[in-house]
Amino acid sequence: MAIFNALSRSLVILLLWLMLPVLVEKVVYKHINQSLLEKKQKFIEHLDKDEIKDYMVRNDSTETYASFSTLHSEFLQLSRLPINSLANKTIFLTEARIIEEEENDFRILQYQFKYDQIPYQLEIGSSLSEIKELTFIIRFFILIVLTIILILTFLIDTFYIEYLLKPFNKIIDTKIRRINEPDTFNYTPIKSNSADFKELDLALNQMMLRISALFKKERQFIANVSHELLTPIAILKNKFENLLQNDSLNESAVDKVANSLKTLDLLKKVINNLLLISRIENHQYEANEEIHLSEILENLISELEDRIDEKELEVKLDLSSEFTFIGNKTLIHILLYNLMVNAVKYNKFKGRITVKDGFEGEQYYLSVSDSGIGMDESRLSHIFNRFTQINNDQEGQGLGLSIADSIAHFHHIQILVKSIPNEGTTFGLLFPRNSKS
Repeated sequence: MAIFNALSRSLVILLLWLMLPVLVEKVVYKHINQSLLEKKQKFIEHLDKDEIKDYMVRNDSTETYASFSTLHSEFLQLSRLPINSLANKTIFLTEARIIEEEENDFRILQYQFKYDQIPYQLEIGSSLSEIKELTFIIRFFILIVLTIILILTFLIDTFYIEYLLKPFNKIIDTKIRRINEPDTFNYTPIKSNSADFKELDLALNQMMLRISALFKKERQFIANVSHELLTPIAILKNKFENLLQNDSLNESAVDKVANSLKTLDLLKKVINNLLLISRIENHQYEANEEIHLSEILENLISELEDRIDEKELEVKLDLSSEFTFIGNKTLIHILLYNLMVNAVKYNKFKGRITVKDGFEGEQYYLSVSDSGIGMDESRLSHIFNRFTQINNDQEGQGLGLSIADSIAHFHHIQILVKSIPNEGTTFGLLFPRNSKS
């Protein structure tokens, strides 16, 4: 808006600057013409035969009298015209005249009249050289003044518009840009003198209330359904286990019952994972424990030793800081466990896993890198969605990274992912500034 105002003012200033000579010329010429008419009237009123005889030296039709001012800014010239010339004719013209070998532009009044039946022409001129200099000075002065005004008004507009939009920017910053989920939305009204911004703030608050209510219903529904499903699963599992103890079953029936038990176990894991996500998102966990990440990682490497040895992977734990973090130890363990499991599961045979840490400014980061199959951009953008698997050839429910993402949000940790197909993937955890090391 400030730029638009500045451009529009610049256009007005340019037009004014271009039209200034015409405006000055009209005003000045009108003033000069009036002055020349007064001088002509005064000259004619005092004209008599003796003066004409004094003016005219020769008695032919070319007799001329001329009078010049000292600075050549004005002249008066009386000439005798041919007998048949018209009289009582007054015209104004602008032309150059050479006076004492110096050429200047003059505004000239020409008046043809008869005195004692003899036609004369009176010319009274006023120099325009000073007018041109004055016009240049006025243009230059106005250009400077208007430029200063343009800069000042632009700065004033910028600060004033910024002041007016301060509530709007605050709404964007506090209620949209920094909000990742409805539970963290700030419903405090923004102070503003603008009715439009107040209406916008109110509309956002009402919209987020509706969204938050829907999210809570969805989470509660998932939690209720998941919890209710555990009971029939436990009953079915118990019945299948009892069937396996029946000696009358043949080998084919035993295999079918065993496969059904595996399916029930898988279903139970999915439900438990969904319940875990729901409880995390509903903030049903406490976050008041002091967590030593190096200790958790060392334990995880021991837990996954069989899987690591199976693929003959090289694991490098490169931690340079004894970082401690206030949160929920169980959830952080699950988060790191899922990242390490993925690093093992999707790695190549005799590949490597590197866990290292460091600081980016004041924030501590921890990265888990593998030399596995990697991912392309299309798959990378969906890896945190529920039931999405990195590789369809691997077993799993597609909930591990979704759980990791929920835990990271719960602890205000940012997850960064970099991946190159057939070269590997790096998961980075960027911890909040209020953490300590």
